Amino acid sequence: MFPVYEEKKENLHLHSRIARHESPHLHNSVEFIYLTEGCLELGMGQELFHMEEGDFAVLFPEVIHHCQVFSGENNKACYLWAQPILCGQFASVMQKYCPKNPVIKKPQVHRDIVNAIRCLKLDKKEQNPNLVVEQAYVQILLARSIPAFNLQEKSSVESNDIIYQTVSYIAKHFKEEMSLEKMARDMGVSKFTLSRVFSGTFHRNFNQYLNEQRLNYVCVHLECTDKSITDISMDAGFESQRTFNRVFRERCKMTPREYRNLYREKFVLQNEII
Repeated sequence: MFPVYEEKKENLHLHSRIARHESPHLHNSVEFIYLTEGCLELGMGQELFHMEEGDFAVLFPEVIHHCQVFSGENNKACYLWAQPILCGQFASVMQKYCPKNPVIKKPQVHRDIVNAIRCLKLDKKEQNPNLVVEQAYVQILLARSIPAFNLQEKSSVESNDIIYQTVSYIAKHFKEEMSLEKMARDMGVSKFTLSRVFSGTFHRNFNQYLNEQRLNYVCVHLECTDKSITDISMDAGFESQRTFNRVFRERCKMTPREYRNLYREKFVLQNEII
């Protein structure tokens, strides 16, 4: 996932991978999740929504969400992130509203949704993906999913409380040089209050949460781009290559290069999804 706020050079990212735990975050893209094997719990606001094989979910931009995986089975999903430029007439709806329940169960998933994901996957293999084609398929996904949702205003799930402010701040600034003291000062709270948010709500300290968001960014770019590992790590906010290599190995139990090669071997060359 992209725990990022800024515009990206690519308008659409699509890849398949093992579903995994993701801490609360937000981004400016619309995110689609098509679960192809196993199950996961998708969190939005204060609610958890269960997903099983064949279920489809849409997460609107700027809404805090997270994922949890409790099952020891193989849990795999196709993830797609689309920038607002691809959303056409649906962009204004997603700016103001979001689904009360973002999950569409398998029996209600329209066949056009599965077909659009398959076609986008094929289109992304081209060296120069067609923007018009991408836009058409993203709007098919939205046209077939939005009518299935009971929409609510985002203000009903957003909050001005310190948890929402914390997630939003990290999403906007994780690529910059950061410290708990600076973040607390910018938010107008004490660093002790902020520290309790990280330990009590996210069950990790400030540095652990910050590095987790940076690593989320790194992993997606290792999977989806050909950028050099050094450029990706620096762009994610890691000023020290030694620190980056250490925290990456602690989380992924392998080097960044091994991770990239393993992903491509398992989820690109085998092309097992859908």
